[in-house]
Amino acid sequence: MRTLGSLPFALVLQAQSGQLSEGSDTNIVSIVARSSLVGQLVLLSLALLSVVSWGIIFYKLWTFRRAERQTRQFLDVFRRSNKFSEVQAVCRSLADSPLVGLFQSGYAELTAQLRHGNPDGEPTANPRGVAVRPTLKSLPAVDRALMRASVVEVNKLERYVSFLATTASMSPFIGLFGTVFGIIRAFEEIARTGSTNIGAVAPGIAEALVTTAAGLAAAIPAVYFYNSLSNRAKLFASEMDDFAMEFLNISERNFT
Repeated sequence: MRTLGSLPFALVLQAQSGQLSEGSDTNIVSIVARSSLVGQLVLLSLALLSVVSWGIIFYKLWTFRRAERQTRQFLDVFRRSNKFSEVQAVCRSLADSPLVGLFQSGYAELTAQLRHGNPDGEPTANPRGVAVRPTLKSLPAVDRALMRASVVEVNKLERYVSFLATTASMSPFIGLFGTVFGIIRAFEEIARTGSTNIGAVAPGIAEALVTTAAGLAAAIPAVYFYNSLSNRAKLFASEMDDFAMEFLNISERNFT
């Protein structure tokens, strides 16, 4: 352990005194190129995790931005309209809003109940000849339809986000595996040469440090954006709950 602990200091001293040969290249590319097969596989795995994670991050950011913009537009139309049919007419153009899925599910259940109670679609009349407006048979059924739609929309919002959590938890351990393997190589080189010269153990130490850094580079953005995207999905879920209550209140006032 004393020998291993002195390696970084020895590296600095030899670099300052010019004992490292001029042909030795210490940039990251050369370290990766001359690393072992295991080290290269570790770095390749971390690179793939990082690339996929960044693809998911950019895709979800774009999706959430569109959903937020279209949600504002949909709520504006919903609250200005006097009829649900008017709102239904604009749903296709605002399909990226999760509230559209809720509205369409609730509207379909509402329409089905009203048509079942009045198949002809015309107001019925009581014995005195006064038209009777259609009424809902079950408001809880509308509530259940909205709840089912809410689950579907939340699952859409959270799709692929769990991969970021997987990357955040796995990447440091994959990097640690590469670190341990690099340290093992360094000790094997010491045993083979019988010397603690820094030139014999530097490749293994460098490989170990590179895999550690790669693991952290993949994990840190994944952790940050997983928390950020999960929080935005929760905000959407809260908006859906509020919209469902508003939809039920309107339905109760007009159809019960």
